[in-house]
Amino acid sequence: MNILFHCPTKFDLNSIGNSKLGGIETLNLELCNSLSSKDYNIYLSTVCKKVIKRKNLTNLPISKLEKENHNYNFDYIVSSNDPNIFNLFRNSKKILWMHNTLAIEKALRKKKILSILKNKITAVFVSKYLENKTSNLYFFNKKVIIHNFLSNKFITEKCNYKRKNNFIWSVQRERGLLETLNIWMNYVYPKNKKTKLFIFGIDKSKFRKLKDYYKKYNIIFLGRVKKNQLRRVYETSLGMICLGYDETFCLNAIEANACGLPVITFGETALKDIIKNNYNGSIVNNYKSLSNKILELINNDQLTKNKYINNSIRSSKKYHFNKIKKKWVKLFNNK
Repeated sequence: MNILFHCPTKFDLNSIGNSKLGGIETLNLELCNSLSSKDYNIYLSTVCKKVIKRKNLTNLPISKLEKENHNYNFDYIVSSNDPNIFNLFRNSKKILWMHNTLAIEKALRKKKILSILKNKITAVFVSKYLENKTSNLYFFNKKVIIHNFLSNKFITEKCNYKRKNNFIWSVQRERGLLETLNIWMNYVYPKNKKTKLFIFGIDKSKFRKLKDYYKKYNIIFLGRVKKNQLRRVYETSLGMICLGYDETFCLNAIEANACGLPVITFGETALKDIIKNNYNGSIVNNYKSLSNKILELINNDQLTKNKYINNSIRSSKKYHFNKIKKKWVKLFNNK
């Protein structure tokens, strides 16, 4: 079976481990690598310069694919957010892998809506929240929910219960960050001057002038780092702050849970289906409640901290790669 995964961003097979690699690109790479076998010839089209081939996995430059599309025959095309590639392959079965919301206005502006309407498309949504946020006017032939999966790099084999009273922010978007920094400086730090807040994902250059100022309050900006560095910090910390704005799935929360980190959130968007209050995290109503919950986690006895760690790891198991992979295989075999 020939399957094309289409992800129109700048990366290639050699990008694995790159700290600048986004979630969508990582998901495509890991799924393609895993599916490529004697049963599946996998192609991955990206914005790259040359063809890279590894056994049953071929990475194609999108420019080459579009120019020489008549030379290729795919049983399935799985395209991340972009339906326009479907127009080049009339006989292929088409799957639109929906990672983000797609408003009607945006679809018109980016000339996607005609490609959706004139092709017989199965839409795969990464969450129930995203399915509900997507207009029914697209008239998808079929709708399926397949959650994003947890990379094997974050699966915990031996749990670490010796945690420092440190917290993580790893959302790349800045909404809510300044408010979080303010409650940290005004409420959290004055009551526990040893606790630290590590900020991942945010462009460090935007905070360069204030870096030393924030450091006085144990707020440390680390920018984008490799997954293995993230994991090392996760496994020795106490909790993650992930407010939940604009999250269609929130892979960060799943990775945090897998490392034993409960997630503190406002419980909006897709996070309301991932975080169970006082089990694998806490749902708070405002920033003052956020600061109170941080202090509560710090002051919990060891038994309570261990329960949060165990519950977080347990809840992440349903997103393990091998479980999610089976849903993709079923989709290809039974569609």
